[in-house]
Amino acid sequence: MMKKKSISASKASLVFFLCQMISALDVPLDSKLLEELSQPPTITQQSPKDYIVDPRENIVIQCEAKGKPPPSFSWTRNGTHFDIDKDEQVTMKPNSGTLVINIMNGGKAEAYEGVYQCTARNERGAAISNNIVIRPSRSPLWTKEKLEPNQVREGDSLVLHCRPPVGLPPPIIFWMDNAFQRLPQSERVSQGLNGDLYFSNVQPEDTREDYICYARFNHTQTIQQKQPISVKVFSMDSLNDTIAANLSDTDIYGAKPVTERPPILLTPTGTTSNKVELRGNVLLLECIAAGLPTPVIRWIKEGGELPANRTFFENFKKTLKIIDVSEADSGNYKCIARNILGSTHHVISVTVKAAPYWITAPRNLVLSPGEDGTLICRANGNPKPSISWLANGVPIAIAPEDPSRKVDGDTIIFSAVQERSSAVYQCNASNEYGYLLANAFVNVLAEPPRILTPANKLYQVILDSPALIDCAYFGSPKPEIEWFKGVKGSILRGNEYVFHDNGTLEIPAAQKDSTGTYTCVARNELGKIQNEVQLEVKDPTMIIKQPEYKVIQRYGHVSFECIIKHDSTLIPTVIWLKDNDELPDDERFLVGKDNLTIMNVTDKDDGTYTCIVNTTLDSVSASAVLTVVAAPPTPAIIYARPNPPFDLELTGQLERSIELSWIPGDENNSPITSFVIEYEDGLHEPGVWHYQTEVPGSQTTVQLKLSPYVNYSFRVIAVNEIGRSQPSEPSEQYLTKSANPDENPSNVQGIGSEPDNLVITWESLKGFQSNGPGLQYKVSWRQKDVDDEWTSVVVANVSKYIVSGTPTFVPYEIKVQALNDLGYAPEPSEVIGHSGEDLPMVAPGNVQVHVINSTLAKVHWDPVPLKSVRGHLQGYKVYYWKVQSLSRRSKRHIEKKILTFRGNKTFGMLPGLEPYSSYKLNVRVVNGKGEGPASPDKVFKTPEGVPSSPSFLKITNPTLDSLTLEWGSPTHPNGVLISYILKFQPINNTHELGPLVEIRIPANESSLILKNLNYSTRYKFYFNAQTSVGSGSQITEEAVTIMDEVQPLYPRIRNVTTAAAETYANISWEYEGPDHANFYVEYGVAGSKEDWKKEIVNGSRSFFVLKGLTPGTAYKVRVGAEGLSGFRSSEDVFETGPAMASRQVDIATQGWFIGLMCAVALLILILLIVCFIRRNKGGKYPVKEKEDAHADPEIQPMKEDDGTFGEYSDAEDHKPLKKGSRTPSDRTVKKEDSDDSLVDYGEGVNGQFNEDGSFIGQYSGKKEKEPAEGNESSEAPSPVNAMNSFV
Repeated sequence: MMKKKSISASKASLVFFLCQMISALDVPLDSKLLEELSQPPTITQQSPKDYIVDPRENIVIQCEAKGKPPPSFSWTRNGTHFDIDKDEQVTMKPNSGTLVINIMNGGKAEAYEGVYQCTARNERGAAISNNIVIRPSRSPLWTKEKLEPNQVREGDSLVLHCRPPVGLPPPIIFWMDNAFQRLPQSERVSQGLNGDLYFSNVQPEDTREDYICYARFNHTQTIQQKQPISVKVFSMDSLNDTIAANLSDTDIYGAKPVTERPPILLTPTGTTSNKVELRGNVLLLECIAAGLPTPVIRWIKEGGELPANRTFFENFKKTLKIIDVSEADSGNYKCIARNILGSTHHVISVTVKAAPYWITAPRNLVLSPGEDGTLICRANGNPKPSISWLANGVPIAIAPEDPSRKVDGDTIIFSAVQERSSAVYQCNASNEYGYLLANAFVNVLAEPPRILTPANKLYQVILDSPALIDCAYFGSPKPEIEWFKGVKGSILRGNEYVFHDNGTLEIPAAQKDSTGTYTCVARNELGKIQNEVQLEVKDPTMIIKQPEYKVIQRYGHVSFECIIKHDSTLIPTVIWLKDNDELPDDERFLVGKDNLTIMNVTDKDDGTYTCIVNTTLDSVSASAVLTVVAAPPTPAIIYARPNPPFDLELTGQLERSIELSWIPGDENNSPITSFVIEYEDGLHEPGVWHYQTEVPGSQTTVQLKLSPYVNYSFRVIAVNEIGRSQPSEPSEQYLTKSANPDENPSNVQGIGSEPDNLVITWESLKGFQSNGPGLQYKVSWRQKDVDDEWTSVVVANVSKYIVSGTPTFVPYEIKVQALNDLGYAPEPSEVIGHSGEDLPMVAPGNVQVHVINSTLAKVHWDPVPLKSVRGHLQGYKVYYWKVQSLSRRSKRHIEKKILTFRGNKTFGMLPGLEPYSSYKLNVRVVNGKGEGPASPDKVFKTPEGVPSSPSFLKITNPTLDSLTLEWGSPTHPNGVLISYILKFQPINNTHELGPLVEIRIPANESSLILKNLNYSTRYKFYFNAQTSVGSGSQITEEAVTIMDEVQPLYPRIRNVTTAAAETYANISWEYEGPDHANFYVEYGVAGSKEDWKKEIVNGSRSFFVLKGLTPGTAYKVRVGAEGLSGFRSSEDVFETGPAMASRQVDIATQGWFIGLMCAVALLILILLIVCFIRRNKGGKYPVKEKEDAHADPEIQPMKEDDGTFGEYSDAEDHKPLKKGSRTPSDRTVKKEDSDDSLVDYGEGVNGQFNEDGSFIGQYSGKKEKEPAEGNESSEAPSPVNAMNSFV
C-alpha cells in the first residue's frame, strides 16, 4: 500500500484531497494528467448564507464549481425548482451557475426574496451550495412624532431617546447638532448601545435645541434624521436670583442648591439580567449610571477573571467588550457604579451558546476499484448539533442504494468500491443556532499506468556521488514499478540500489560502470508502460598542485600555483579570492591559467588566497596564506616626509585645459612616489580644496582638464613612503568661460513617499559642474509600459520634485537634465522608479504550524499575491506569543515576539518556546510602507518537557533519628508533574558516601518526615521532579541528625481573633517564644487566588488594625514573625460589615431642622396677616411701588457691579424701552405678552391683579402651561423665562 499524503495545487485546474485511509490514491500534480482525469463537481465559490442586497442594484447570486466533465447548474427557490427560463429578469452566466437578477431594468428586489440553493452536477455526482437567504436592505423613514422640550434641573439625570426605524441591516446611530458636528461625549454624557443619549447629570452647558439623532444605513448609503430635541437646564443660581427679583424684601423664598446623589443605574434596570451570545461573536455588556458626582463604572466577573487580551472597555468603561467569546466566558458579570456617596451594581448572567463548528470536516476520497475508505463528519456546538447525510443532494435514506456504502452516524464506510460508487456526499450539522454544510466526493478511478518523466532524459553525476533517476507515474489501481539496466537487462535488485515509493531509483555511489540506459516499467491490471533514461558518470575535478604558504618581503613579488585535473567533457572555471572576497582591482594582480602572481607586494596584500574550481557538476578549492614582512633596516638614515613643492607656474591656457609645472622639495631620504594636485574654485567654493589628479614622483609637469565657469587655483602635495608633505603655495588664479552643462545629475531616483505620489530626487551638480550661471533642472517622467507622452517641468537648483496623483506602486521612467543660461546638457539616461507604496492588502493564507519538539516549531504559510503587496516585498513577520501554561492554567502578561523572514520565504522556525504551553501566532507581509493585515490567529501547543529543579528544599526539625523535608514545586513544571524523586545517602567523618536510598513521592506532597535515620549523622539529599517525559535537574542539600534529644523551645502564634467593622478590622493574637519578635500580618480576599498582602507591625505589639477594607467582603488573615522561616499562625476568616446606603445625614429628618422650619412658617403667616391688614387700611399702593413690584424684569437695568436687577430712577421713567422688551408702552401687564407671572410657578399666585396693582388669590398647586407653537424669537430669554421653563 502507498502511504497516505495530502496533495493540493493552487495552479492546477483540479485538486484532490485524500482522506485518512492508507489505501487512498496519490494523484501527481501534473497539469496534463489532471485535465484528463474525471472528477465529481466541487463548489468553489458561493454567496453568503445571509445575503442582504441593495434593492437599487442587480442581484448577483454566486455559484461556481469545477469538475470533469464540466458540471451543469440548476437552482431551487424556497425548496422548489427555480425555472430561470420562465423569468426574463433572471439570467445565468455562461459556464457558471451564477444568477443575475435584473433589478435596474424594471425588476423589484422584494419579489425575489427567498431561500436559494445551487446544484452543480455531472456524470459522477452532484454538489450543492448552502441555503442562500436573499433579503433586500431596508432604510425606512423616521415616524412623525411631536417632541416636547426637555426641561430639567441642574444635576438631574436625563435620557434622550433615539428610537430609530427598524432597518435591514440595523442602522448605525450617532448624535450631531444642526451644524453636523458630533456632540461631545464623556463619562457624564454618552450614547448607549440602543442609540439613546444618557446624561448622568445635566449641567447648564447642556442647554441647546439641536440634539439630533442620525441613523446611517450603510447598505444603501442613506442617513435618516430624527426631529431635533430641545433641552433646557435650569441653574440653581439663576433660579434663586430670578425668584429674589420678583419677591419683596419680606418674602423668604429660595430654590434648594444642587444636591449630590449616590449612583443609580439608568440601564439596565433592576439588579440582574440575562444575556445569550454565540461562540466566536463579540460580547457587549453595558451599564450607564446617574449620579452626582458622575459615577465611575467598574466591571468584574464573579468567581473568575476577565479574559486577558480579549477584554476591552469602551464608552468610558460603560461598555464591556469581549471578543471571540467561548463557552468558558459564560458566567455572571457585575458592573459597579460608584461615586463619593455610595455605589450600586447590576449582575448580568451571560450564557454562551454555539452554532455548529467543525471538528473533522469530510474530505474528498480518490479510490481505486475494490479499495476501502471512510468519510468522517464531526462537529460540535451548544446544543450538540445533529448530523445528517445526503448523497448527490438527496437525503441518503432515499438516495439510490450502494452496496459498498454503509452509514454509521457521523461516518460513511466504503468497502470494495466500484466505478459506479463515485458520488458527492453532503454532511449537514445543525442546531437551533445555525448549520454547517460540507461537500465531499468519492471518486473511483480505473486508469492504466502512465509515466510522467520525459523519455530519454539525461542524468549526469560525479563518480562516487549519489545518482537519483526519476520515474514519475500514475495509475489506478496503483501500478507496480520495476527497473532494468539496458534494453534487455535483468530486473535491478540488491543492496546497491534504493527504490523509492515515488518510482525514483537511487544509486548511492555511482561508479563508471553505472553509465548506461535505464528502463522503468509500470504495470497494473489495466496495462503496462515503460520509459528509458540515460545516466553518465563523470570524473571528479581535483587540484593536483595546491597553492602553498608564502612569506615575502615588502616590494617583492610572489606567485601561487593551482594546477587542476578534470573530466574532459566538463569545462572548468577558476576563480581566485582574497580573504573570501574578490581580488582587489589592481594591475599588480596577474591571474594566469594555473597561477596568481602579485607584483610589488605591500603590507595590505597580507591575507589568505583561495583558488576555486567550478564545473556544472562539482566544485573544489584550496587556500594558502601570504605574510608580508619588512626589508632589513638600514642604520643611521633618518626618513621624513618630503618638503612641499614650490614655484608653481601656469602655462598653455585654453578653455578646457591648462599646463601646471612645479619644482619638487627635498625628499628627505625617502623617494617621492607621487604628486597630488588639488584645486580651489574661488567662484563657487572659496577656501575649499578638491582633489584634481595624481602623477608619478618623477613628473613635475601635468596637463590639467578644466571645467567651464570656474575660477581655478592649484596647489601640489608631494608623497613618499613616510607620508604627505605640506601643500605648496597656491598658484595664480585662472577663470574659464561659461558653457552648456557637460553632465546631468547623478543618482536619480524615483521613490514615492505616499501611496499617490512619486518623489524624484537627484544629486545636484556641484558649483563647478554647472558650467555657467542660471543652473536649473528639467525633470521628465512617464508611466512605464503605458503608451504615454513624457511630462516635463523645469525647476530651480533643487534636488527633489514631487509628482502627485499617481497610482499606487507603478513603475515610471524618469530622467533629469541639467541646463543653464547657455543651454541644455546632453540627453540624460532614463532610470526606473516607482510611485509610493501602500500597506499590503492581503494576509498570508493557509498558515500551518508543525511542532518539532517542546521548544521548537516550524511555521508555513502561502505567499500573498504580488499585486496585493502594493510595494517592494521585504518579507514576512511572524508574531507569536504564549497564551498560557497548560500545567498551571494561569495567564500572564503577554509579550509578543516577532521574527522577520526576508524575501518571499514561506516558512520559518520559532525557537525558544516554553514546553507544555499554548501559543498563538499570526503572519503578516511587509513592504517598504509597513505591515499588512494579520492572518487569523493560529493556536498550537508545545508538548511536555522535563521540569526545572524544585524551587527550594529545606530540612528542619532534626531529631535523633528523623529529619523533616519541605520543598517548593518547580518554577517551570514544563508539564504535569507525576512525582518527586528523593535520593539520600550518609556521609562519614572521612567524607565518604554511604549507600544511596531512593524514594518516590507523589506530586501533590510538599513535605516529608524521614524516620529511622542514624543519630548524629550527616546526610546528603538529592531531590528532583518528574513529568511523563523524564526527570528534571536536581537540587541538593545536606543535614545532620542531632546527638541528644533536647526539646527546643519552638515559638508559636495562637488564638488569632478579629473584630471587623465596615472598612477596617482589629487583629489580635497570642505569642509564645523568644522575645523581640517582629510580627507581620498577611491578608487577602477569601477564596481569591491573588497573592497575600503584607502589613508590618511596629514594635512587638500583639494587635494590628487593617484599614481600607471593602464593606461586605470576606477576608482571610494570618500572623507571622520576621526571621523565622515558614513560621506563621493558622488562617482566620472574617467578614466586614455591609456598606451603609449613605454616610451623609439627611437634614430633612433632623428634629432641630423640622422645628426651625415650623418657626419660619409661623413667622411668614404672621407677616402675611400684617400685610393684609395694612393693605385694607392704606388703600392703593403708589404707582411707583407698583411698578417696582410688578414691572417686567427684562426692562429693569442691571447693576454694573454684580449684574443683579436694579430699580428705576426718575430719570429713566420717560426713556424708550429697550429693544426686545415685551412690556407695552402703557406699562400694563398682559398674560399673553409677558412670561414673568407668578401663576406659572408651582408655588405662585392663582389669581389676577386688581386695578391698583394688588393681587387677589391664594397659594395653590402648579398650573400647567400650554406649549407655545410657532413662537420662535431671536432675542435672548430673560432669567424669568428660564424659570418658567423649569416646571
